[in-house]
Amino acid sequence: MIKSSGTKGPLPAPAAGKSVSRAAPPEVVVEFLRNIMPFNELDEERLRQLARHVRVDFYPRGTRLLTAGETELTHLFLIQQGGVRSYIVDDEGEVTLKDYRGEGSYIGALPIIRGTPANLNVETVEDTFCFLLPREDFLDLIENQPGFAQYYLKNFSEKIVNTAYTELRRHRMGRRSDEDLLLFSLQVGDLVKQPPRAVPADATVQEAARAMAEYRIGSILVYRPENAKEIVGIVTDRDLRNKVIAAGLEYSEPVARIMSSPVIRVLSRAVCFDALLKMMSSSIHHLAVEQKDQVVGVVTSHDIMLLQGNSPYLLFKEIGKQRSIEGLYPLSRRIPDIIRNLVIEGAKSSNIARMISILNDNILTRLLTLLEEEMGPPPVDYCWLLLGSEGRREQTFKTDQDNAIIYSDPADEAERLAAEDYFVRFARQAIDHLVKCGYPLCPGEIMAVNPRWCQPLSTWKRYFSSWVEAPEPEELLHATIFFDFRAGYGKTSLADELRAHLNRITGRQEIYLLHMARECMATRAPLSFFKNFIVEKDGEHRNKLDIKRQGLTPFVNFARILALRYSVNETNTLARLHVLADEGHISRDLWSAANAAYEMQMQLRIIHQLNQIDRGEEPDNYIDPGQLSDLEKRMLRDAFEVIDRLHGVLKVLFPVV
Repeated sequence: MIKSSGTKGPLPAPAAGKSVSRAAPPEVVVEFLRNIMPFNELDEERLRQLARHVRVDFYPRGTRLLTAGETELTHLFLIQQGGVRSYIVDDEGEVTLKDYRGEGSYIGALPIIRGTPANLNVETVEDTFCFLLPREDFLDLIENQPGFAQYYLKNFSEKIVNTAYTELRRHRMGRRSDEDLLLFSLQVGDLVKQPPRAVPADATVQEAARAMAEYRIGSILVYRPENAKEIVGIVTDRDLRNKVIAAGLEYSEPVARIMSSPVIRVLSRAVCFDALLKMMSSSIHHLAVEQKDQVVGVVTSHDIMLLQGNSPYLLFKEIGKQRSIEGLYPLSRRIPDIIRNLVIEGAKSSNIARMISILNDNILTRLLTLLEEEMGPPPVDYCWLLLGSEGRREQTFKTDQDNAIIYSDPADEAERLAAEDYFVRFARQAIDHLVKCGYPLCPGEIMAVNPRWCQPLSTWKRYFSSWVEAPEPEELLHATIFFDFRAGYGKTSLADELRAHLNRITGRQEIYLLHMARECMATRAPLSFFKNFIVEKDGEHRNKLDIKRQGLTPFVNFARILALRYSVNETNTLARLHVLADEGHISRDLWSAANAAYEMQMQLRIIHQLNQIDRGEEPDNYIDPGQLSDLEKRMLRDAFEVIDRLHGVLKVLFPVV
């Protein structure tokens, strides 16, 4: 309800479902504008002039205010009461939440200044009142009031970057200069400096090298001879050094012999951070840039590194070049600073978790590689398994070690004894080095140094079979940790075979999934009947709630149960939900709601832990709802309410639960 000053009473809201634009009481408008930037810099007379042109409109919850690419802005929206969310929908129908905006925020400034249709979809998340300032009056302010132009142009970098939950970052973290936002505001296509250069696959190595020298480029694309538009490979300077010169290959050999194929691509409209993640996760330095199914150029890791002084890629390279295990210790402790910059610059929580996992994985890979060099090769193939949140790529800053070793079944008794001896020593040293890198020991001893979790493939298969066939409480606990495994280092085919075994036995044991569903539904959303937060009543965490256990875990458990039921091999929670939606096992609407709810909670958790680290505290998962803004509280309540929707799906799938 819009409140006025003086003797006038509040304006009543229209009937439910109605939207009625009308003149707003000037004194109410003036009072509102006095308290928001940059209008508070205007003198009283100018405010009163503006107020005479302002109208007010009421929009019920769920009203679409703007549609990206369609809505022409005739007014600047100023939110007087309520809140909205902005989002985009990509070509595959995937929704990406940009931010939430509450009272005192604006909508539509960028399209008005650009003279373009809306750039985002915007809809109300609750009943909302907006003051509508005509675009002509707004443009007049931009043109004639220097403070206005400076304010909006400076803030566009915050509003249009590809980010989630701007409100959270603005309330909880500081921001650096606008120049540091390029990873999230600049599109990959903007880095392309020249058209794609390519040679046919039957060209010689020397011809390819000559073309690279002529164009002064460090890589060249390779196309199918009968179709110049069909790119089939790429050759880089490194390929010429390692595959030609070092290997003594004849320069007359066809370039197809040394090319890398297929070429990994990135969409031209993707932001540079997405390209950085793709390079780091694939351990490559070049990406083909694609637009409308055609390659329009190539970007390199160097191009992206130039955008940011403290780039994650620089740390990534330092890890790869490290020649001693001890040299990894300080590098791993730089990860929080890298992540802090990404949070401030606008990374989504899912991308932050991916970056943490990539950097942690590379610490592990380099550490185990160097340890193998010290100890000599193992007697049999093995794979270092990552479990729990590490296995799901959902690490934050409070992540204990959860790992194991799976190795090939020995051929005879001598090989069995050799394998046991080697991996006991190997695991002991690896775990000790990981602790020194800053990764704490698991209190439950679920680590490779525990002999129970350092076993051949046949033993691991027996473990999994026994847990599924006799689901006791301990076995259900094991499932939450071990069934989210992924290969961290070594022979990945061993992990693949264990995953295939798990899929087979789970498909035959529906009763096991029923027990898991029952456990999942035992965790209720931390909201009372009146939608108040349920917090700890006393003790160390009084008036706080555990955002991991009470908020995020129900999403993780739900995704795991359905992934096991439908043999989805993904381990990441959001990736699992995405596959489940793509395959029709859950609705697109539920996927969208669950994705937004999970992202919001992860963002809140990561920022909470970063602030604790800044204060020199041990990071934890306990959030004080009383310290959140009103908008953040509404967002968190909405996120928790999705848990009931997840439980509703489980009730349908497992009606006896």
